[in-house]
Amino acid sequence: MEREIKRDHYLEQLIVRKHNGLIKIITGIRRCGKSYLLRTLFKRHLIESGIDENHIVEMAFDLFENRQYRNPDVFYPWATEQIKDDEKYYFLLDEVQMLDEFVSVLNGLADRKNCDVYVTGSNARFLSRDISTEFGGRGDEVHMFPLSFSEFMTVYDGHKYDGWNEYVTYGGIPIAVLASTEEQKIKLLESLFKETYIKDIVNRHKIRNAGEMEALLDFLASAIGTLTNPNKLQKPFKSVNHSKITATTITKYIDYLEDAFLVEKASRYDIKGKSYIGTPQKYYFMDMGLRNTRINYRQQEVTHSMENVIYNELRMPGFGVDVGNLQILEKGKNGKQMRKQLEVDFICRKGSKRYYIQSAYMLPTEEKMIQEIRPFLKINDSFKKIVITSNTPKPLYDENGILMMSVFDFLLNPESLEF
Repeated sequence: MEREIKRDHYLEQLIVRKHNGLIKIITGIRRCGKSYLLRTLFKRHLIESGIDENHIVEMAFDLFENRQYRNPDVFYPWATEQIKDDEKYYFLLDEVQMLDEFVSVLNGLADRKNCDVYVTGSNARFLSRDISTEFGGRGDEVHMFPLSFSEFMTVYDGHKYDGWNEYVTYGGIPIAVLASTEEQKIKLLESLFKETYIKDIVNRHKIRNAGEMEALLDFLASAIGTLTNPNKLQKPFKSVNHSKITATTITKYIDYLEDAFLVEKASRYDIKGKSYIGTPQKYYFMDMGLRNTRINYRQQEVTHSMENVIYNELRMPGFGVDVGNLQILEKGKNGKQMRKQLEVDFICRKGSKRYYIQSAYMLPTEEKMIQEIRPFLKINDSFKKIVITSNTPKPLYDENGILMMSVFDFLLNPESLEF
């Protein structure tokens, strides 16, 4: 029996957007499950809601047998012919970037009062962070990530501790998750990187030296959870690759990787000064399997891996996530005041909500515990402060009002931030 991955978070986002008059655009990294969400899960929801299948119009533009419909002069008349009455019709259009003049065509459909339009796309234009602007204000984006840990566990046949080890190694790209052996997972991830992600970026941006961009990916993969910037990244290019690449080119390549949703940048935020700090920044991979395939599954430090997973988990429900910076004055050994910088791993915000979060894989000693909570004690506001570890048996508050919880409570309970 084929295992079915639950994507309830994204399905709910489509459901609440029904009949809003906008074109629902599902974006995200290649192979993260956009087509499955639209044409399996959402279509099933429509049918179970009583929608007649004759009022669900599907088109997969990437299929060979549908190639004639890539011509708008063929597709648009065909699409309008499917509308037989005044009841609502649902258009589920997959790989719509293969339709010529797709923006005009989709706007034309959306203008009809009884048409509700949903699309996916996987080429570089649809992997751009600015895709919704292409539709002149008519686009409503639902952004997908690879599987969260809780989604992963819906198809993992084993204990959560074993599941964690597999998840931080091979990640949450559905096709890799469903592969039955480690060898298959590794081959699939390597092939995806080479034949899909790299090729898309190189072709879109007409990159002449793809090797340089791949080297940058490797350097970033080795540096997750550490502060860096283009000038710092330039050094290994010179020392290891003997390359004359400029910081400007590195910045450009990082922008391309972000546009393709392979990596994300977390900026530093001055908590006391309430302002952003330019550089350095931290970079996180949107999928741990893709990150690990870049470094041949070496250098898998559990501390940085857990930090990357927590970052992604915070981004999935739509939090803005920054790295917190805190400047304090302390007396040194000589009795003089010294300026010190403390770091909060993550400040996450959504609307009026804000949380301060420290990722600490292990807290083996009282000294380590004090080190982790020290920045929290210097923050003079009432927003919730949380330490996520691998070895806290159950969520609890300490005498300072700081919430301690295990990474499993954080990842598997959707209400964990409200404990």
